[in-house]
Amino acid sequence: MSDEMVLRAQRFINSTYSNGATLGISKLEENGQTGWSMMYALTRALQYEIGITALSDSFGPTTLSTLTAKYPSLNAATVPSWIFGCILQSALYCKGYDGGGIDGIYNARVQAAVVKLKQDMGVDAGFPGSSLEPKVVKALLNMDAYVTVNNGSDQIRAIQRWLNGRYVNRSDFFIIPCDGHHSRDVAKSMLLAIQYELGMADGTANGVFGPGTQAGLRSHPVSVGSTGTWAQLFTGAMVLNARNVSFGDFTAAVQTAVRDFQAFSALSVNGTGDFPTWASLLVSYGDQSRRGAACDGVTEITPARAQALKAAGYRYLGRYLYNPSSTDLPEKQIQPGELETIRQYGLRCFPIYQTWSRDADYFHYSRGCVDATNAIEWARIHGFKPGSIIYFAVDYDAMDSEVTSYILPHFKGIYRTVGELSDYGVGIYGPRNVCQRVSDAGYAATSFVSDMSSGFSGNLGYPLPDNWAFDQISTISIGSGTGHIEIDNNIASGRDTGQGSFDPPAPLRDELDVNLKVGYKSALLHDIQTYLTSIGVPETGGEGWNDRDWVTYDMVTTTEAFNFVMEADWLFTNLARMLKLRKALVQAPVMWELRKLNIADFIADDLVRAGQRDDTSTGWGQIFAWVAIEARNYCIQQGIINGVLLNDDDKRAVWDLLQDPNYNVSTAAYLTIYNAHQLGIARPSLTTSQADVQALLARYNGTGDGAQQYGRELLGLYNVLENYNSLSRAQ
Repeated sequence: MSDEMVLRAQRFINSTYSNGATLGISKLEENGQTGWSMMYALTRALQYEIGITALSDSFGPTTLSTLTAKYPSLNAATVPSWIFGCILQSALYCKGYDGGGIDGIYNARVQAAVVKLKQDMGVDAGFPGSSLEPKVVKALLNMDAYVTVNNGSDQIRAIQRWLNGRYVNRSDFFIIPCDGHHSRDVAKSMLLAIQYELGMADGTANGVFGPGTQAGLRSHPVSVGSTGTWAQLFTGAMVLNARNVSFGDFTAAVQTAVRDFQAFSALSVNGTGDFPTWASLLVSYGDQSRRGAACDGVTEITPARAQALKAAGYRYLGRYLYNPSSTDLPEKQIQPGELETIRQYGLRCFPIYQTWSRDADYFHYSRGCVDATNAIEWARIHGFKPGSIIYFAVDYDAMDSEVTSYILPHFKGIYRTVGELSDYGVGIYGPRNVCQRVSDAGYAATSFVSDMSSGFSGNLGYPLPDNWAFDQISTISIGSGTGHIEIDNNIASGRDTGQGSFDPPAPLRDELDVNLKVGYKSALLHDIQTYLTSIGVPETGGEGWNDRDWVTYDMVTTTEAFNFVMEADWLFTNLARMLKLRKALVQAPVMWELRKLNIADFIADDLVRAGQRDDTSTGWGQIFAWVAIEARNYCIQQGIINGVLLNDDDKRAVWDLLQDPNYNVSTAAYLTIYNAHQLGIARPSLTTSQADVQALLARYNGTGDGAQQYGRELLGLYNVLENYNSLSRAQ
């Protein structure tokens, strides 16, 4: 929503500073909307006006110290120029306060707004009156809110205001938001508050949970009857960890909540605010002297190491299903015979899947599907039984916006693939916020939390996820000699106990399809064009029978159809590997149907959407909903895929799903298996004969002479595709 006064503020910056050139920025968009670009511009303008030459977006130590030295209190008598006054007025409007007119005059309206701002911040006692102190100006020039927003908690806002009011005059404490939401800044301010109350001087207190802070907390337990500042800090920390207590004294109700928190966090349940409880409330890793019952590592579990782990109290071991590198961390992947060693020593193993996963660009829906397929394969190769939860890694500090745009689609792909093609479960490894959001979306059953990374924005300010199974808190070494091993020490909740026995290892299937090697793409397209032209299907256009009608195929060129299929090569490969068939058997009919799309197909689709028809062949593979239902039901009944049996009432819902290429292509693969059943031939495999391939391709189009011609024509396309797929497999 556009605000007229914010618009005027943007125009003020543009007109005063040569459309941003003077400030080293681009011209502000004049849209009347507050944003970081506006706040950065105002910050640079302030720096310019107080004589700083190296302008930046940050209101850092130099800006604060310079402003403090020149103008320790800004008011009607001390504002040095009308431009300076306009900067302050613009900032007030961007924060939602009355700036008085953007005329440079620090009038009664501005003064009233400043008083209200300070009250909202909770600093009106520390900074009384209507003047603007440098720390308040610093807080004014950011995007923090000082009123409850987005369903924020009034209790959390009370804590935020209390912290601001009590500590704003300490050198390294800066005004935090009062928006009712826990955050990184709030978490750090709590640690600073603890350090101040322990008597640390400015410059020593740094917001880090170091040895001095830990030693001080050990001497400040709180319990029923505790009052004053330490009780407020403890109950505040409880509230910030999503515990339903009142901010203030340590009451009997607080004791009950503490017991619940301790039980949830796998702490000793005593109802007191002892050091381990303080630690778990203040930092993600908590008390790192705790020894867990679980661990994970990149080192093979030999008999000597298994004995050392068992003697140290470990029961659950996290090991990696796969390592894409043959040289880096050579023992990261589960080694031959390792799971049998784990079983013999009475230990249990939970599997982890990670290749790279260390920046946002790695994560997207198709990559999630591929990771899921690979993880399923490797879990079966190693012998993990159905029911094992596989933990898929997010091994970096994902911002909340990245979780929305990248991580959630990635795990949607994982969840759908694992759920449909295996009996394994999905878990997530990552920071707290990532784990909670993926779990809330329904894509993970349990969380393996990377809490050692306490500085991650996804850990700071977020409580332990509801479904945590393993909490990674420290790296330690145990054992000696051949039994020595370095591990990540994890607290276990009992939500996942891994597996203690395993199926016999399965062989690695080198003959399975792989993604097409990039170097073959041009040659494959050329050979496809040559073959299709030879049977009367040129690069563009063409005519032929479609069901009962003679139609012109002028909607999609051969190259366009080819590119569609190549962009989804990962999907065809995934399906082929999981179903143990040749992907050309699915590629050929899908590419053919894409190439022969015509106006009649689009008209038929529109009739279904309008409710004038109840079904038609649709999507990439031109599949009827009733056919999809029969094919999927057959595969479910045969235990090939998982799912709920469908019926005629589901026809429209299935037809809608067939518009999604992922669902459509998957259905085409399942239809191929169902067609083998209908023909009374063997289920398609890696060695299906040419005769059976032709029969399956013909059945894709139905029965009769037209279907037989369809099969003959598609066999040639199949062979072209299979030729290059086999070359890719051989590399």
